[in-house]
Amino acid sequence: MMVLSNTYTLSLCLDGHGSRSPDSPASCSHLVMVSLQQMSTQAAPSEQWFLARGHKIECRTRPLIMGVVNVTTDSFYDGGRYLKPERAIAHAMDLVAQGADLIDIGGESTRPGSHVVSEQDELDRVRPVVEELARLISIPISIDTTKSRVAQCALDHGASIINDVSAMRQDPAMASVIAGSGAAVVLMHMQGTPQTMQLAPSYVDVRSEVVRFLEERMQHAMNAGIARTNIVLDPGFGFGKLVFHNLELLRGLSSLLTLNRPLLVGLSRKAFIGTILDKSVEHREWGTAAAVALAVDRGVRIIRVHDVAMMVDVVKMASAASRAWPSQREEE
Repeated sequence: MMVLSNTYTLSLCLDGHGSRSPDSPASCSHLVMVSLQQMSTQAAPSEQWFLARGHKIECRTRPLIMGVVNVTTDSFYDGGRYLKPERAIAHAMDLVAQGADLIDIGGESTRPGSHVVSEQDELDRVRPVVEELARLISIPISIDTTKSRVAQCALDHGASIINDVSAMRQDPAMASVIAGSGAAVVLMHMQGTPQTMQLAPSYVDVRSEVVRFLEERMQHAMNAGIARTNIVLDPGFGFGKLVFHNLELLRGLSSLLTLNRPLLVGLSRKAFIGTILDKSVEHREWGTAAAVALAVDRGVRIIRVHDVAMMVDVVKMASAASRAWPSQREEE
């Protein structure tokens, strides 16, 4: 297990996986190879590192994998599985063993139509998990919250990244908490709120509107004292977007590189993948793999996923296809 230093590059862990027939249209290999065949030349990179409480987190050599730990009752995929602290901690440790570079802990679901969780309930869910994980692991811990008090508690107990799906719009105190701690912040685009975002999302030009929003929120963060080097940007797949909006964003991810900050995406098992493939949430891993491969080619540096072991392989393959392979590397 790595130990944090002022500058470090996170190592990649690989696990073997069973294979399906490459002729099967639902197989991982088929979907990923179709994605790789359609890849454009590698986009000009955005900034490929960020700071979190004084530590430089490198994502230059390959994208990082952020493993999801939902300490909730109603998350769209795994709600209720890890509500008990001991189960959440064990799951996080398993994700680290599978190759996660970052762990993202959330105590409130942000799925469409989700119920608002009280601040105290969210604190009670995430505090013991963050506190124990900070003692057990050395990779960065992120807290998925829109509440400044929850963020402060997590930072006090060892977290170093705040993943705010409201881009610090919900709680006016969030910016000062982050600025005062030196934590990194993930600013995400969302039209509306989790309770309303999928009712009637509408855009004239989804790509340019997402870019303008993220640019404005990044400026707001810097005006509040958050260093530009501590900012990561997320276009918000599935947050106030219809299927064709998500596809347009996926195709045009490289347009966000003009913001010159690392891009994070959460594509894992999203509803738009289920709509396209006509698959339930339990059977969207192959569609996720194809989308992740495309995102990597388009310059994304952090991939937020549920299925860490599988996506480690997808990211490694997509990264290799997107850059020059060393000629001296021995071929199998």
